[in-house]
Amino acid sequence: MIELYILRHAVAKPRETWRGKDDSQRPLTRKGEKEMWRVAKGMKKLGLSFDLLLSSPYVRARRTAEIVGDVFKAGRKLKLTASLAAEADPRRFLKQGRFRSAKKIIVVGHEPFLSELIALLLMGKASRLIKLSKGGLCKLTMGSAHSGDALLEWLLTREQLIAMS
Repeated sequence: MIELYILRHAVAKPRETWRGKDDSQRPLTRKGEKEMWRVAKGMKKLGLSFDLLLSSPYVRARRTAEIVGDVFKAGRKLKLTASLAAEADPRRFLKQGRFRSAKKIIVVGHEPFLSELIALLLMGKASRLIKLSKGGLCKLTMGSAHSGDALLEWLLTREQLIAMS
C-alpha cells in the first residue's frame, strides 16, 4: 500500500507583480512562508511520516518542500523533479516510476497539475475534479501507482492544517 500526500505550494508572489520575469523563479511571500511553517507543523501533529519528498524545481514549490523537510528533519529525502513542474503532464510523472521503493510519499507542486494528478489516480482520467488550495494537502492511498487505483482519504485546506499546529 502506498500513501501519497499531495501538497500545493504555499502562497507565492502574485503573477501580476512578477510579469516579465521567469515564473519558475517566483518565490513565496513572507506570509506564505510563515504559514507554510505552521502547515508543516500541522502535518506533523497529524502523525504523518514519509520516505520520499518529491518537489517541482520551481522556487515556490522547492521552498515549500524545504520547509516540510525541515519540520520533519528529513531534508535528505527531498528530490527535485522537472516532472512536477507547473507545465508538466501528470501521466508522464506516473510513468517515471518514482514510487518503486517508497511507501509514503509527499509530492509538492502546482495547480492545475496536482488536481489533474489526483483525478488521474482516482478515476483514471486527468481532469479538474477538485482544486487544491495553496498550502492544501490531500491524502490518497493506493495499491500501486496506476491510474484509477487510488482512494481519497482526506483533503485539508491550509487553514485547517494551520489550526492543527
